[in-house]
Amino acid sequence: MTPQELTQTVKRARSQGLGDLLRRSASRTPDKIALSFRDKRESFRELNDAVNRAANGLRAIGIEKGDRVALLSHNNRDFVVLRFAAARVGAVITPVNFMLNADDVAYILNHAGACAIFAEDTLCDTADQAIAQLAQPITRRFAIPHSGAAVSGLWSPVQDVLSNPNTTEPELDLDPDDPIQMMYTSGTESRPKGALLTSSALYAQYTSTIVNGGMDADDIELHCLPLFHCAQLDCFLTTDLYLGATSIVHDKADPADMLAAIEAEGVTKLFCPPTVWIALLRHPDFDKRDLSTLRKGYYGAAIMPTAIIEELTQRLPNLNLYNFYGQTEMAPMATVLGPEDQLRKLGSAGRPALNVETMLVDDDGNPVPVGEIGEIVHQSPHLILGYYNDPDKTAEAFKGGWFHSGDLGRFDEEGYLYVVDRKKDMVKTGGENVASREVEEVIFRHPDVAEVAVFGVPHPKWIEAVTAIVVAKPGVTLQAEVIDTYCRENLAHFKAPKHVAVVDSLPKNASGKILKRDLRQVYVSLFD
Repeated sequence: MTPQELTQTVKRARSQGLGDLLRRSASRTPDKIALSFRDKRESFRELNDAVNRAANGLRAIGIEKGDRVALLSHNNRDFVVLRFAAARVGAVITPVNFMLNADDVAYILNHAGACAIFAEDTLCDTADQAIAQLAQPITRRFAIPHSGAAVSGLWSPVQDVLSNPNTTEPELDLDPDDPIQMMYTSGTESRPKGALLTSSALYAQYTSTIVNGGMDADDIELHCLPLFHCAQLDCFLTTDLYLGATSIVHDKADPADMLAAIEAEGVTKLFCPPTVWIALLRHPDFDKRDLSTLRKGYYGAAIMPTAIIEELTQRLPNLNLYNFYGQTEMAPMATVLGPEDQLRKLGSAGRPALNVETMLVDDDGNPVPVGEIGEIVHQSPHLILGYYNDPDKTAEAFKGGWFHSGDLGRFDEEGYLYVVDRKKDMVKTGGENVASREVEEVIFRHPDVAEVAVFGVPHPKWIEAVTAIVVAKPGVTLQAEVIDTYCRENLAHFKAPKHVAVVDSLPKNASGKILKRDLRQVYVSLFD
């Protein structure tokens, strides 16, 4: 054996890629139920075989290591299979938010350089409109039969890939620090950024999540939030498959269906953003269903109102609550507030997770004293490689050898983090990140608009509501309803403002910068 062959042999034996994860779980508990979607239940052995068939199907259509494969779909069984099949051939899976409009989808497909797309049938038309805008159309298009909707003749059935007869796992030479997943995040910029994740980053995050989240193989988890989100995908679904736990997948977060499933399936574990926890609490079936098996509850994406934490602990006394705070670039978990601190440290994001070091710094990168506000920065193997094709933003985010989150926070004397604001104006509404600048740019395109400020205000359902305050051009009479309609026609629905007001002027400082903090104070009680 040559030295090079020996190196490759040892490398293969030490492999710890995302594509290895499911095979190892199948070898431990082959007959245990891994995944349930609608009326289909699959054991770990069956799911692993299905992933191998799909991986060989991807190879058969020419998908190779490093290719970006877009996945535009609500939650379903095929989403899960394709995600792991892509990892088995070294492709970079690129989930796309199914709530985006065709223009937004086109930007992501173009920026990623996607060479293939898998879309559920109801979204194929949006995908067609997006692909029509590309200089190089994507010809490898495969429709996932989710709702039975008709698709154009440009789409092949996903079964052409999934039904490959070969169940042998493809051989792959992949380094654990090679890109394996790209998640697009709007963050605080006007255009999304492609956050490149590696197998090593994901495994480090899974370890932190499992240890700090009290997860184990006996869990039965209900997954209802979108899998295109790294939270549901990588904090919960993949950790379950890693551990050998059972996953019940729903295609949407319908409170009645969720409550029924918890009772019927004996669900022990559930993640929801605060908006969905509130919807569950307010549903008439909440007190009619047997929810006694539910032992672990997780929230994130937005601050949970204190009253809701108190209500959950009262109405579900056996439920242990965890707050996960982080962002896509952290794969995504950074800090955790455990069950023992939910009431003692109300409003806190907890302490850094197992594989994370967190610090607060001033504008010059210097640590700030306990109790003072600074930018939240992290060092961790969870972190992304960088932003795809964007070295400038990568350099800015990683300056000083720390990842700069853009969030502001403070530590208390016990080392608990409190997120107090965002350094740049991003609105977190219903678990979605909305860049205020992006909404502002759309509104600015209206011919009658002179100025606009977009920001978030508290909302009882959405936690934060996108709010737009507009100044009309001189001599123009502008109605708020006109801007409201314009936004709904030109933005994805979750980005469109929940409230639009037309005013004579906007508050500004001496340099002419709009004072959004003043506007937030004026409109803070808008939705009370």
